[in-house]
Amino acid sequence: MATSSDAPLVVLASTRTVLTLDDDSLLLTPATITISPTTGKILSVVREVLPKSSFPPETSYKDYSPKFLLPGLVDAHVHLNEPGRTEWEGFNTGTRAAASGGVTTVVDMPLNAIPPTTTLAGFKEKLRASRGQCWVDVGFYGGVIPGNADELLPLIEAGVRGFKGFLIDSGVEEFPAVSANDIAKAMTTLKDTPTTLMFHAEMLPPITDSLGDYVQASEAPLAPKGELFSYSTFLNSRPPAFETYAIEEILSMANLAPDLHLHIVHLSALECIPILREARKKGINITAETCFHYLGLASDDIEDGDTRHKCCPPIRSQTNQDSLWDEVSDPEGCIKTIVSDHSPCTPQLKLLPSHLQTAELEDEVFRPRMQHADSGIDISYPQQEKKQTRLPPITSQLQGDFFAAWGGISSVGLGLPILYTTATDRAAHGHSAPSVVDIVRMCCQATAKQVGLSHRKGAIKPGMDADFCVFDADDVWTLRSGDMRWKNKVSPWEGHTFRGRVQETWLRGHNVFQLNGKNMGFVEGRPVGEPILEKRTV
Repeated sequence: MATSSDAPLVVLASTRTVLTLDDDSLLLTPATITISPTTGKILSVVREVLPKSSFPPETSYKDYSPKFLLPGLVDAHVHLNEPGRTEWEGFNTGTRAAASGGVTTVVDMPLNAIPPTTTLAGFKEKLRASRGQCWVDVGFYGGVIPGNADELLPLIEAGVRGFKGFLIDSGVEEFPAVSANDIAKAMTTLKDTPTTLMFHAEMLPPITDSLGDYVQASEAPLAPKGELFSYSTFLNSRPPAFETYAIEEILSMANLAPDLHLHIVHLSALECIPILREARKKGINITAETCFHYLGLASDDIEDGDTRHKCCPPIRSQTNQDSLWDEVSDPEGCIKTIVSDHSPCTPQLKLLPSHLQTAELEDEVFRPRMQHADSGIDISYPQQEKKQTRLPPITSQLQGDFFAAWGGISSVGLGLPILYTTATDRAAHGHSAPSVVDIVRMCCQATAKQVGLSHRKGAIKPGMDADFCVFDADDVWTLRSGDMRWKNKVSPWEGHTFRGRVQETWLRGHNVFQLNGKNMGFVEGRPVGEPILEKRTV
């Protein structure tokens, strides 16, 4: 993206700009930002809107007033799945979707690619697959699985931003869950490094019945007790205790690495909040994130059979959601970041019922499927041998089966409209809700800090990458299939009406997306994003 040294300056301005001040506080203010087209960095920030006449005549000048001018979002939880499952998602389509929503940096999860990013060799394969395909900048996480402790430090040297492990079946055999011993090895290996150790915090209690009061004996944990197409059956099979039990297990070992940043991904259950708050009060370095779908969707409104809503942990009640909003609205809360957890798959793996299928999905429905266990155990097909990786074609009896469907929600690039719409509605009804400044804090500043990129990403101030999102808060629109930029056009957000839409995205001083612009909005006409491989120092 380098340009000649005599290229004209780029100047952006708006009466509603969210700046980061020297003390890292955020301020909504009029501002004019001068950008070097050579370095792609912010040169200066003035807290007023200067006219174009203040700059040389050749300057590229744009005043976006009264739209919001925000830092480019940093989505610190995205599954791009390439190589190996590129038919689910890939670098090209996933990062296009990000760019269309003002996201200028995504951090790729170590699964569901094949191979996963659990070895240095696997990481190199992923980097090869990403070349020339990224429309935004991409950072990478490594994975913690049984037996790979010796790979963790080499992965840090190669530039991974942090590590993720599962305390419950991940759903794919190449990324198994970790035991307490594996967690201890990872903590002791990473204790003196500037990284983040993250956990999918769901865990099967050793002696419990997931739907009853028995505490001395158990029949098949997670076995469904009800109709498989009923969302309540699925929700009850993954109670809040699964999350609290996992967090308590992690906290019980935090003393092994007192300085290591521990992080809970996609927290969904309100019962986790007091546990994490108490741990932080005791000085344990632990934070959590939640997701757009937990803040914008509630189990009260999910129809039976609508497997577009399946994810793990599950989307819980409106009462639960209200508590999550209370926590993200509190700057002192334990939930520091909000992310997409964009976790797509092919439409046929969602097992959509007939009334939710479109013509473009119909030919997918009857293809063979992948055996998986993302609901904890293989409960739907006990007759299948574990070594078998493909199942017979889908029949109508399986459509809408929450236990057999793949879990994951597609939403990368939708975060700003989801949060702004829901927060605005909550505020209008007198409920706790974050402001635009708070959204920047959690989706730009804190996510960049979480992955050691706060020195260049997630803020508008001199010296930072010139990454911007232009957000029109007055644009009211409804998401249709054609608006989805990710590969497979399946999402529970389809049909939702939003207030606020991203109009433009800038990456390192280059305008990479314009709503309704040429090349379907991708005005550069080619991917200009880069892999972020610098070794983490903080």
